[in-house]
Amino acid sequence: MVKPLNKLNSFQKRRGPVVLCIMDGVGYGKYEEGDAFKGAITNTLDELADSCPVTKMQAHGLAVGLPSDDDMGNSEVGHNAMGCGRVFSQGAKLVGHSINSGDMFIAEVWTKLINNVRDSDKTLHFIGLLSDGNVHSHIDHLKAMVVKAKEAGVKTVRVHALLDGRDVGETSALDYFDPTEAFLAELSDDSFDARIASGGGRMQITMDRYQANWSMVEKGWMTHVLGEGEIFSSAHEAIVSLRERDNAIDQDLPPFVVADENGPVGVVEDGDSVILFNFRGDRALEITAAFEEGDDFDKFDRVRVPSVEYAGMMEYDGDLHVPKQYLVTPPTIDKTMAEYLCATGVKQFSISETQKFGHITYFFNGNKSGKFSEDLETYVEIPSDVVPFEQRPAMKCAEITDKLIEVIEGGEYEFIKLNYPNGDMVGHTGNYQAVVCSMEAMDLSIGRLKTAVEKAGGVLLLTADHGNADDMYEHKKKTGEVSIKENGKPKAKTSHSLNPVPCIIYDPEFKDDYSTNLKEGLGISSIAATCMNLMGYEAPSDYDESVLELK
Repeated sequence: MVKPLNKLNSFQKRRGPVVLCIMDGVGYGKYEEGDAFKGAITNTLDELADSCPVTKMQAHGLAVGLPSDDDMGNSEVGHNAMGCGRVFSQGAKLVGHSINSGDMFIAEVWTKLINNVRDSDKTLHFIGLLSDGNVHSHIDHLKAMVVKAKEAGVKTVRVHALLDGRDVGETSALDYFDPTEAFLAELSDDSFDARIASGGGRMQITMDRYQANWSMVEKGWMTHVLGEGEIFSSAHEAIVSLRERDNAIDQDLPPFVVADENGPVGVVEDGDSVILFNFRGDRALEITAAFEEGDDFDKFDRVRVPSVEYAGMMEYDGDLHVPKQYLVTPPTIDKTMAEYLCATGVKQFSISETQKFGHITYFFNGNKSGKFSEDLETYVEIPSDVVPFEQRPAMKCAEITDKLIEVIEGGEYEFIKLNYPNGDMVGHTGNYQAVVCSMEAMDLSIGRLKTAVEKAGGVLLLTADHGNADDMYEHKKKTGEVSIKENGKPKAKTSHSLNPVPCIIYDPEFKDDYSTNLKEGLGISSIAATCMNLMGYEAPSDYDESVLELK
């Protein structure tokens, strides 16, 4: 339990609420070409940037607990950092350390899964995203585990590999699949057989989140577990053929099954072991439920549920303890802002649409499901459209804002937080025009939000969890020139950027109780202390410092 926050004697509390607006995937671009945020007409944000206290914040790499500053930030670690006010070592860093130190391979769960298949000549299956994007997974983690499995005496390994094209280049799949097929073939011998058994685009199968589209998980189950689907002789053949036929980027390629003269090579059977090697939780929970939940599972007909030893790379939900078995213990994130505010008696309201609802609640609260207080916290989820987001670039900005205005006018809540998903979800499509539209739609909603905050006498803090919309074209590293495709068009970039993100404070009833020159060089973990200060409270002593220079 945490103690209530102390009041700031030097700060005069405003009439209305503090509203934290997270513009998901919106940063300050390095290049003008391909910067859809800069290219959009954003009159409200331009006005706020010109007239309000502004600073840039780091939202990637070490600033959010990732291994190095070469690692792009993501929504999970970004919301963790903002919600807990400190930096914790995150998924990729923890997994890398566990593998490099060898701790994973002497731990109870790894040993159990290995012994299960070694002693019965069964198959060890790996399911996960095959890339080095380092947001959900890393290909090096998979390779290290396959090598260790062979050393431990496992005879058969099958990899069910999802195409990325979202945290890496949109058509880069063969850069990962071809070397992996070669790696597995070279590792195989008379006593060890390792192959890619199935696959598909991450936005088509397996990796749904927030129960937005269970049919994706159903496709993944049929493909990975039952071996049902379009048949190819190799992953390479599948990717080349499907890309030519469907003219789709990697994340949208349909599922495929690899087979030989005896049929599918990687059907999951009773007695096998299965490892989901993604370390990030949001897109791992549903496929985990399909493996772990019993007869009560009702999301789709699994047809056959093999009895296997199943483990995730990490614990994906620390509150619900999902999965039951995992290879690496995630960070224990405690003393979050929401918990402190509940201890202080502050009423809080959180809202987003389905695609980011878990980020503004679960991740923001330190990977905790549920609320710290049923009486003090209210969550509202606006259902997302189940269509490609370039077809609905406005997403649910207007609906979120409609509810926000109602809540602000009601005067019940002291702290309100929201997430507009547009810059991230539309940004991942690689469609520059759609992202421009998404930014303009978001700006219109922020204009309405600004008016409501002004009328209520509150404070609006605008920031982001990472960049994306600000870097929509691939650029050559040495020259910065846009990479051009064979058709003469810019090569789309679908991954997050390494760019800094905004921190803009709109305080219409400013009392001259802090400097309008905000601190520079801070990470987004400083958002928590800043929000607490703006509500008139001292931040905990171990929180990263506020951007405010209080008077």
